[in-house]
Amino acid sequence: MATEHLSPLDLAFWRIESAAHPMHLGALAVFEAVPRAAPGPGSDPAVRAAALLTARCSAVPGLRRRIHDVLLPIGAAAWASDADFDPARHVFLVRTPDPEAAAGPLMARPLDRDLPPWEAHVLAGPDPHSFAVLFKFHHALADGLGALALAAMLFDEGPPARGPARPAPVPAARPAVGPALRSLPGMLAARVQDVGQALEIGASVARAGLPLGVPAALTATPARTGTRAVAGLALDLDDVNRIRKVAGGTVNDVLIALVAGALRRWLLGRGDPAPEGAGPRALIPVSRRRPGGAAKDGNRLSGYLLRLPLAEPDPLLRLDRVRLGMDRNKEAGPSRGAGAVALLADHVHPLGHRLGGPLVAQAARMLFDILVTSVPLPGFTFSLGGSRVREVYPLAPLARGHSLAVAVSTYKGTVHYGLVADAAAVPDLAALAEALRAELDELVREVS
Repeated sequence: MATEHLSPLDLAFWRIESAAHPMHLGALAVFEAVPRAAPGPGSDPAVRAAALLTARCSAVPGLRRRIHDVLLPIGAAAWASDADFDPARHVFLVRTPDPEAAAGPLMARPLDRDLPPWEAHVLAGPDPHSFAVLFKFHHALADGLGALALAAMLFDEGPPARGPARPAPVPAARPAVGPALRSLPGMLAARVQDVGQALEIGASVARAGLPLGVPAALTATPARTGTRAVAGLALDLDDVNRIRKVAGGTVNDVLIALVAGALRRWLLGRGDPAPEGAGPRALIPVSRRRPGGAAKDGNRLSGYLLRLPLAEPDPLLRLDRVRLGMDRNKEAGPSRGAGAVALLADHVHPLGHRLGGPLVAQAARMLFDILVTSVPLPGFTFSLGGSRVREVYPLAPLARGHSLAVAVSTYKGTVHYGLVADAAAVPDLAALAEALRAELDELVREVS
């Protein structure tokens, strides 16, 4: 069987990880428990959920695979099935008075790199009618869509996920010498094009890299790292659509503008100086997969870079500036501009990822100031042991030097914001979540 190496971007995610900056993404799913007629064995919905996850994960090949170093190419890593796979090392039942508060320390804890890189923590709170599950998937294992495909295989039967997270590789036939020679001019042209793309992206990074209007609250010093706080907020999608229909743009434009407005409110509310300048650089990840296509070749990501107009006091003008900035990004496409820096991973030798991983991790602060990512969810209802998922809060990894990452998804007519912060740098994360709600309310008033 052919060795399946990590793709260049997957390898980059694997190499830049550190104990203080784990590179896993997550999702906090809140369940509405199904009541049982009489108490007894199996009547506790959280215990039942943990047992189902434990039983089902062994049957998902993508969850049995671990990462290991290989001799060749030097610096590379590959996937291998874990012969000693033990679900008890991945599925945990946690009794906690506050599931949301418990999610922060769990997100701060790195995954065991000697095991398949994922975990599921069933969080049983004091309310017997609900429980939560925190899923953690290393970014090398899956991007947002891949993680969704893996998690869907653990839930009760529903519409099938589109394709495996990692299909088995098909060994390529060895090309004949003649065709290889005939393809040489095209190969050289492609290489020149790759170099040109790299130079263009590098120039865009240099132009966008000036720290104009970046609030100190969005940066975390090395001494204020390693701890995590998590907050979630649910908003009505109908309100978002009402704003979009009047002000124009897309739903995603409105969701990004809400982040910009909430940051402004939050900063002013805590007594920080009024925002000035062009504003912090938000990295907006973009999937390069075809809609409805199967996940393959690991992470397939690029991104847009957008200045969040925090200095603009008018909420409708902020939305308009976000819309114009995103329109410019879309016109250029996801393969151009500073946000496309992830594409450069394809042109780095595996040894470069291994030796340069720590340096790249430290450079994240130079490339962008805050991550704002959208995770699409299907329209059907997830359930586990009959208990339905009521809310889904996506959680993004926090890069070195950053104090905040924002992820957003839409599920069952509700927008769910998941906030992950450096707990020392952002001790008032709940205030930021409430600022998102206040910003939505003001935009609704403006368009009413």
